[in-house]
Amino acid sequence: MRLARKIIWVLFAVSCLFIGLYPIMYFILDPKFGLLSSKSTELLSNSIWNAAFYSHIMLGGIALLVGWSQFSKKLRSKRLNTHRTLGKIYVVSALMSGVSGIYIGYFATGGIIAALGFISLGVIWVFTTYKAYTQIKSGNIIAHQRMMIYSYAACFAAVTLRIWLPILIPIFGSFILAYKIVAWLAWVPNLIVANIMIAKNKV
Repeated sequence: MRLARKIIWVLFAVSCLFIGLYPIMYFILDPKFGLLSSKSTELLSNSIWNAAFYSHIMLGGIALLVGWSQFSKKLRSKRLNTHRTLGKIYVVSALMSGVSGIYIGYFATGGIIAALGFISLGVIWVFTTYKAYTQIKSGNIIAHQRMMIYSYAACFAAVTLRIWLPILIPIFGSFILAYKIVAWLAWVPNLIVANIMIAKNKV
């Protein structure tokens, strides 16, 4: 059981680090790399959308890169100042990425179904992150930990989206249909797992 937990933890950390660095690819590869290939030329030339998109992916990447370490008990107990510093970086990055994510959600490929999925994700990410911050400022550590679990479950959607999408596209034979589904599948199960973790560990 202990070995299995270590393996899961390593896979969790590696996936967070890998996908956290993934946004760099948008700056070194083709201008229409990844999801940008599904966007219209008109949207890609919109300066406001571009500012929101690149803010979302870069700050979201930072949140993903630093957030996983916040669940390390060793870090919290032995290097509390480091935990707090990384926590502040996560909160700022998550809030800004979440807000920009809500905006670009309106332009999501796949229409209203996908848009509602990603906008809902953005709202939940911003809300849980903000609540986690206010709870720790009030000294409520348990409530802070709960909200941080929910917040990072929403953040981890960046990973689960990239796991589900290549599975769903061959199954349905359509990128658009797969994207509509993954707009919800990328984060709803994450929050369910977060809820189970909180209930099981009584955090």
